[in-house]
Amino acid sequence: MRKLIAFDEDTFDKLKQLGRDRMATFQELADEAFADLLKKHGIPIDLRDALRKSAAQSKNDTAKSQSNSPKPRKGRHP
Repeated sequence: MRKLIAFDEDTFDKLKQLGRDRMATFQELADEAFADLLKKHGIPIDLRDALRKSAAQSKNDTAKSQSNSPKPRKGRHP
C-alpha cells in the first residue's frame, strides 16, 4: 500500500543523508521507524511478535493466578 507523507526540507535532507550513511533505502528507514513506533506502543508487528506477546501474557496471567491462590498453612492442624 502506498501513502503520501510530507516532510519539511531539512528533515528530508537528513533522512536522505542517513540512508546514504547506512547504505539503506528510504523505504528501509521508514520500515524501521514504523516498526520501532509499533513496538513502543506494544503493537505486534507480525505473527511471530503477536504469538510471542500472547505467550508472555499467558505466562504472566498464570503466574498471577497462582500467586493469588490461598497457600496452605504450615504448623497447626485443626
